Amino acid sequence: MNNLMAQVQKMQKDIQKKQEEIYETVFTGTSEWVEVEIYGNKELKKVTIKNKTTMDQEDIECLEDMLKIAISDAHKKIEKEIEKKLGAYSKSLGGLF
Repeated sequence: MNNLMAQVQKMQKDIQKKQEEIYETVFTGTSEWVEVEIYGNKELKKVTIKNKTTMDQEDIECLEDMLKIAISDAHKKIEKEIEKKLGAYSKSLGGLF
């Protein structure tokens, strides 16, 4: 029983370490006009407009759509990294994560 508890504690420490690694990593999401940088905890770090021109209303609406695409792209990368680093734990623990 003590051996099992030691294994669980080690696994908890490993999970915490990997979560911290993910949270400190910056993920970049891109679209044609926009680039966003988001920390692994999904906190937005930076937004960059790549094509800086004089914009009319139609361009602004398009830019808003591009922002959504870029942010969504970064979030997908974060989720993929979480699955890559922590997926093995959820499988071995029967889907507790």
